[in-house]
Amino acid sequence: MKLLHPLLFTTLLFSSLHAQEVSLLAKELKLYGGLKATIQWERIFSSPRRMEKKHLNSLSDTERRALKAYLIKYAADSEQPMVPGL
Repeated sequence: MKLLHPLLFTTLLFSSLHAQEVSLLAKELKLYGGLKATIQWERIFSSPRRMEKKHLNSLSDTERRALKAYLIKYAADSEQPMVPGL
């Protein structure tokens, strides 16, 4: 069985969780995509210590992956950066 390309998998995962739900989760955790560049979001989600500091370790794997995709999609260096607070 051929594995899905990681980007395609992330896109499918993100679309499987309603975008508004992920947006509300990010807001609840006070995380806004435009606050950090893509590589900074990658670093946070790859470090158990940083994930604990941002209270991400209590989320399910699906929620974490969807949140990570959402934050990277709107990261400061993305094509469509999110303005903090909107």
